[in-house]
Amino acid sequence: MKKSILKYFIFFSVLFSCLSATAQKKITGIVKDAVGLTIPGANVKIKDKKAETQTDFDGNFTISAESGDVLIFSFVGMTTTEITIDSRSNYTVVMQELASQLNEVVVVGYGTKKKTDVTGAVSTANLKAFEDSPNPNLAQSLQGSVAGLNVGQTNSAGSTPNISIRGRNSLAGNNNVLIVVDGIVYTGSINDLNPDDVASVDVLKDASSTAIYGAQGANGILMITTKKGNKNKAPQISFSNSYTTQIPTINVEPLDRQDYLDKVRDLYWNKSYLAPDYTVPDPSFNLADYVDDSLVNQGQISGADYNWWDAATKTGSIQDFNLSVSGGGDNMSYLLSASHTDQEGYIINDVSKRTTIRANIDVNLKDWWTVGMQSFATFSDYSGEEPTLSGIIRQAPLVEPFDADGNLIPFPTGTIYSNPFMTYYVDNLDKSNNLFGNFYSDIKFPFIKGLSYRVNFGNNYRWANEYGSSIYGAGLTGSAYKNHSTRYDYTFDNIFTYKRTFAENHELEATFLYGASEREAEDTSATGEGFTDLSLSYNALEQATIQKITSGGWHEALSYQMGRVNYKYKDKYLFTGTIRRDGFSGFAENEKWGVFPSAALGWVITKEDFFKSKVVDLLKLRAGYGSNGNLTSRYFSLSRIGRSSGYVYGDGGSTEFMQQLNTLANANLQWESTGGINLGLDFKLFKGILSGSVEYYNTETKNQLFSRSVPSITGVTSVNVNLGNIQNTGYEFSLTSNNIKNDNFSWSTTFNYSHNDNKILALTGLDEDGNGVEDDIVADNLFIGKSIGTIYAYEAGPIYQIGDVIPTGYYPGTRKVIDQNNDGLIDSNDRVFQGKSEPEFRAGLLNTFTYKDFTLNVFLNTVQGGKDGYLSANEPTYGGRQSEIDNLFNILNNTDFWTPLNPDGINSRYVTAPKVIPSVFYERDFVRLQDVSLSYNFPKSLLDSAGLNSLRLFVSGKNLATWTDWKGWDPETGQGLRDDGRPVLKGYSFGLNVTF
Repeated sequence: MKKSILKYFIFFSVLFSCLSATAQKKITGIVKDAVGLTIPGANVKIKDKKAETQTDFDGNFTISAESGDVLIFSFVGMTTTEITIDSRSNYTVVMQELASQLNEVVVVGYGTKKKTDVTGAVSTANLKAFEDSPNPNLAQSLQGSVAGLNVGQTNSAGSTPNISIRGRNSLAGNNNVLIVVDGIVYTGSINDLNPDDVASVDVLKDASSTAIYGAQGANGILMITTKKGNKNKAPQISFSNSYTTQIPTINVEPLDRQDYLDKVRDLYWNKSYLAPDYTVPDPSFNLADYVDDSLVNQGQISGADYNWWDAATKTGSIQDFNLSVSGGGDNMSYLLSASHTDQEGYIINDVSKRTTIRANIDVNLKDWWTVGMQSFATFSDYSGEEPTLSGIIRQAPLVEPFDADGNLIPFPTGTIYSNPFMTYYVDNLDKSNNLFGNFYSDIKFPFIKGLSYRVNFGNNYRWANEYGSSIYGAGLTGSAYKNHSTRYDYTFDNIFTYKRTFAENHELEATFLYGASEREAEDTSATGEGFTDLSLSYNALEQATIQKITSGGWHEALSYQMGRVNYKYKDKYLFTGTIRRDGFSGFAENEKWGVFPSAALGWVITKEDFFKSKVVDLLKLRAGYGSNGNLTSRYFSLSRIGRSSGYVYGDGGSTEFMQQLNTLANANLQWESTGGINLGLDFKLFKGILSGSVEYYNTETKNQLFSRSVPSITGVTSVNVNLGNIQNTGYEFSLTSNNIKNDNFSWSTTFNYSHNDNKILALTGLDEDGNGVEDDIVADNLFIGKSIGTIYAYEAGPIYQIGDVIPTGYYPGTRKVIDQNNDGLIDSNDRVFQGKSEPEFRAGLLNTFTYKDFTLNVFLNTVQGGKDGYLSANEPTYGGRQSEIDNLFNILNNTDFWTPLNPDGINSRYVTAPKVIPSVFYERDFVRLQDVSLSYNFPKSLLDSAGLNSLRLFVSGKNLATWTDWKGWDPETGQGLRDDGRPVLKGYSFGLNVTF
């Protein structure tokens, strides 16, 4: 009996041990979305069992399961995913986004958060909708697509548009947004980033979300995250190629020969037509007597008809190639990519070539230790010089640039006005290079659950060489130069994160940061003038008669500490508190450090028991307050010395130069800081059919950095001070609607709207109620209670016509100036406020249509000025006055000058210039069909036999149509009828994207 009992005991013990061993199999893994971003907080559950867990801050999970168990992964906004446990112990799970949702994980600085847990104003750009657009610069893919993010136009190859967030905060300080790439503050050009390498762009807009970057976050932040590989995935190779042709969006060109001659005739209307009404041609008028002497030979007008514009322009193009390889094993993932973009602008020699290589690698050395890097290298080539475009426009078609032997004529009119091709026929090398690498180590301490430590060491090294020589330089004696510059900066961040869930309902995440950054630069320039032989181009500067060398350099350093706490209770009450302390070497001796706090609350109303609605899926209220700073230029608080003429030794003696103090030091120059509130409401309705957000903000920037003039009797010219406060208020609205969705067809619409009011609250002082007490600074166009872009000028009336009663000093064709105080005089007292340059609102509308394997994206962008907003002066540079220059120079073809035969002309023209010539301000409002793309994804059934994972063909258009009343160059650039403007281009592209 005892033996039987012992036998059964041993049998069941062994069986129990085996079952226990099977049940205790440890399963680990990581959960990511389709673009490679990890998903923290995803729920992991074993099907038909009670065991479950959640992914940690970095998307990792650990759970005990048996072979054959099914793991269920779920997360808000993502499709539920299931995997079956096999012999492996580590898994990479990729969850797909629900069609009705935007990305649910956003980058908020030193970490990520679920969008439902965000308490600040953070928006994610929809990059996918613009992936087929011909945008060699990442910023162009953001234009008009995010409420509150303002991205300007580009009109030259390789250029970067202006970027701002929620208005202008500073009078004279830095107004640029902060760019953070893969967690590291990036000081290089955004043009060096390959758009195809970017996985997401999150925009931090309010003070509570940007305060985490303290002294650098006052103007908003772009959080750029690049793509990564996936673990346990076979190598995947992707290739894309596109070709784009570009032409101007509007037909603006100089006048041809006949129109040019008509311009001269109309310029002298008081001689070419008969009095009294000057509408009947005078038969005795000889045009050759009034065309510039340089264009007339023995009484005959030159017979030339040269098209300078055609010679200086051509159809532009963009060629883009991208290749990437990604994948990974059990303990590592990688993404390797290379790209080449070759852009040739509409103006000849307006060229940009960019080659980029990237390596993003993550390695799990241990279950608790991950190391990796995000790195890229960019090599840009801008070699080649354009002809001087303003000179191309001004040159009359009656002259030619070359003589009979094909040699360039330096001064074709025989005047001081040079041949604009002199800047084109030169030897030029212009190359820049950028190396960026962030190396990190991430440790999750196994002995303290929820505690992790990450160290980032980011490096950015840039160098540029610009060399040139011209036989036409230095008064045709020849000139050459070599410029070399280097930039280096590093960032060293230590980040501790503690994340725990307590008693099921309480979630706490604390982040602590200690970091430092240093930046330095060096520049050297050597020039030579006066060469007997330039056959060696810029490589023999010692042969120059006059040789000059200049050099410079600078160094600056930052140190910072930050603490942030995120708390969540029952998934419905949210709190974020941040405090950051910054020190910057560029600030004044007594003001090196600044402290920037912020706090924000969130309330998910739909989680409340009392809220019952079949219509509202999500309703979250947010409120936050924060403060952040703005870096000054590195020597703004110090005395500055300039070079000026000192003493002449005797008659005809040489001049000795001296150093003279120009700017006084200010040891108490304070930080410029921006603080304010943000109120937000996020919503989703009708089971995700409608979703969006509403934002209101009110911020004030204090201690404006400004250079104040000092009476010259003091011996200096200026002192840099803190002067005045600026307020920005506004509201934003974003809405996404899934209008139709069935098996074969879907249609979604995204709309965004933003409005900003900018106001100067004070300049040099405040009273007890916080109102400005000092006078306006009229010389700098600064007025208390008005916006920075306020227009204060003489008010223009109608153009005086033949037969009008015209006051002394004015003539037919000149514009009336309104005498505001009716004192019979036109002086500075007659200037009035006429409006502002800032717009009333910006809006964007994206419609996406999908039919089976076809996808069509149509995006409209608009900027509207409302009443007296988005105004700019718009008068032709030349062509309005009887003078040598106006007589000689050509003008643009869409000018509309006044003449007695054209009394309704909008551009004034006169015989003698009046004492006061008022500017006329015009609205720049526009609606633009900015992006259209049509793509076709080949069915997988057709691709399997070819061994392809995907194949997509696409065609797209950029800036296809612009509706505006603005005259001249594009309204968004504001260059109008000026001859120093240049066209914005429309593009037509086609391409393919293949993965295998």
